[in-house]
Amino acid sequence: MSHTLPFAVNCSILFTELPLHVRPAAARDAGFDAIELWWPFASAVPTDLEADALVRSVQDAGVQLVGLNFFAGDMAGGDRGLMSWPGRESELADNIDATVGIGERLGCRAFNALYGNRVEGTDARAQDELATTQLAAAAAAAGRIGGTVLVEPVSGAPAYPLLTAADAVAVLDRVAAETGATNLGLLADLYHLAVNGDDVDAVIATHADRIAHVQVADAPGRLEPGTGDLPLDDQLEALQAAGYDGWVGLEHKPSGRSVDAFAWARRTTHLARQS
Repeated sequence: MSHTLPFAVNCSILFTELPLHVRPAAARDAGFDAIELWWPFASAVPTDLEADALVRSVQDAGVQLVGLNFFAGDMAGGDRGLMSWPGRESELADNIDATVGIGERLGCRAFNALYGNRVEGTDARAQDELATTQLAAAAAAAGRIGGTVLVEPVSGAPAYPLLTAADAVAVLDRVAAETGATNLGLLADLYHLAVNGDDVDAVIATHADRIAHVQVADAPGRLEPGTGDLPLDDQLEALQAAGYDGWVGLEHKPSGRSVDAFAWARRTTHLARQS
């Protein structure tokens, strides 16, 4: 039996051939009710016009924003978050307010806090202490609107220290023990975990109760499910059987046009609308 978990389109990696403000409607037209986004602005704090335009594009499309990343620095240049980056505390504090503010306007309650790369010449323990403080601050801000902060292992970033689900869960436990913040959860990107050599089946069996959001892509290639070797159908069924009932973000590159990238999602969840 196929799972019934709902899909959300990541509009920062899909529909990139379109301007940002058009992508929520493109996701709707492809048959989806929800989207997620990396931080969509060039700086940590958007202008009012930029924020209003994003909010309006999502509302006009009639889709739900179910995941939003905090500002992560220059992603194209290799940055992977500010949570553990000394010297950018003020910038991050301003971004936390901006991110949660957009979430409040759009009903988004899941905020991805990329941990940050190790900084050459900086003590790793000091970075971890900073991350603990800043993740707690992010959790406090998100908590004011009933939100959750997500911590994610990622692949393809040599200086990023969180590679496995256990790495991320250790951060969640540390933040809870040292600050009392408990509205943090694991973002389980099944692609990143598999590429990093994590045992995804064991992750589901061991940490299902800590998983607050899921993303998928196939490997090799980070293309749409069905193009590679990962048993994503089985893993999503296992997640649902273990009690996960949240969103599954389609965070994959399209092998062709974005609109053609969703056959797998339609097959596994019988989307009512067709593109």
